[in-house]
Amino acid sequence: MMAHVVVLGAGLGGAIMAYELRDQLRKEDRITVVTKDPQYHFVPSNPWIAVGWRDREEISIDLAPTMARKDIDFIPVAAERLHPEENRVELVDGRSVSYDYLVIATGPELAFDEIEGFGPHGGHTQSVCHIDHAEQAKAVFDKLVQNPGPVIIGAAQGASCFGPAYEFLFILETALRRAKVRDRVPMTFVTSEPYIGHLGLDGVGDTKGLLESEMRSKTIKWMTSTRVKRVEPGKMFVEEINDDGSVKAERELPFAFSMMLPAFRGIKAVSGIEGLSNPRGFTIVDHHQQNPKYRNVFAVGVCVAIPPLAPTPVPCGVPKTGFMIESMVSATAHNIGNLVRGKEPDRVGTWNAVCLADFGDSGVAFVAQPQIPPRNVNWSSSGKWVHLAKIGFEKYFLRKLKAGTSEPFYESLALKVLGIDKLKETTKG
Repeated sequence: MMAHVVVLGAGLGGAIMAYELRDQLRKEDRITVVTKDPQYHFVPSNPWIAVGWRDREEISIDLAPTMARKDIDFIPVAAERLHPEENRVELVDGRSVSYDYLVIATGPELAFDEIEGFGPHGGHTQSVCHIDHAEQAKAVFDKLVQNPGPVIIGAAQGASCFGPAYEFLFILETALRRAKVRDRVPMTFVTSEPYIGHLGLDGVGDTKGLLESEMRSKTIKWMTSTRVKRVEPGKMFVEEINDDGSVKAERELPFAFSMMLPAFRGIKAVSGIEGLSNPRGFTIVDHHQQNPKYRNVFAVGVCVAIPPLAPTPVPCGVPKTGFMIESMVSATAHNIGNLVRGKEPDRVGTWNAVCLADFGDSGVAFVAQPQIPPRNVNWSSSGKWVHLAKIGFEKYFLRKLKAGTSEPFYESLALKVLGIDKLKETTKG
């Protein structure tokens, strides 16, 4: 009997989810992708967009033709509400899509509204979480070059995605140097992390030492365990927090430009459903990526509920990196393939992490296997090769995604990164 699998969302997780399902399902099974945006944007390139090193066309892919070639139905309409008891997704245009199996891959909702004056929509800080935000940040960056002043970059309380904050900090620093105005731009990194390089992962290898060293060498100040109270035009009001949770100091920080990453939460369409979502709206899954209550519902990517590693003075979430998401996707596709054939799910994602953090003319790379400690591999390195590797991977990923391949991109990247490091070691001297 034919099965209909619906993938809700077509970002990194959703797009490759659809491709891998096509490889794992039977020929007669249907796949439908439901997404609010008909185009895929390569989010890791957004920091480059914000300083004018890329434009929208260079990092975007029209998904409909690729999905059609893979015999995947494609509905570019946002979801209004999931009705798991009825096995259907209600769309904002009034239609409904029924399913036998559902994979939630929506990504997050950005919680800018949790801090007064925060964010690019009516607030006073910029973002690189979405290509629209990055384009808006580019316009403010241009003003900064014309009228230099203090810069604040970082991640607010509850944030779980710290890598792009560090990337943009150093990319912006490089762009300001190239514009010959860096000497008139004091830079401060403000983060909820308990220490620089924590990344929501309690560090990977020597990320603390590497990132602190980069900041010192580039005359960048930092504030950790810091909570943003509110933002006004040109002013950010913050609290530094002691280990016991008490307020150590309150400060008013001036800025001419600020990019701060927000906390995430689940999108409204899948939030507030008992047994499906946690209080923040993230989807609850077991080790097979399967919801414990609604057994025909799976989830992959940033929308998955993962508890913090350990308490921190200021709340920090756990990031869901590309390699980790890819392993979730592969496990889910295999497990749904089992179910449609009358078997039980038996695949568990590795939840490994690999990251290339570009700093404009150098960078930091790390590999964590698994992402959540203790780890079998806990490695980090830095150098100009990371910048070049990030550029190469951007082109490689977009080419493969446009072709509709289900090849494990990040696994290949991890092997390449580790191989590069091994090659460097063997050729020293």
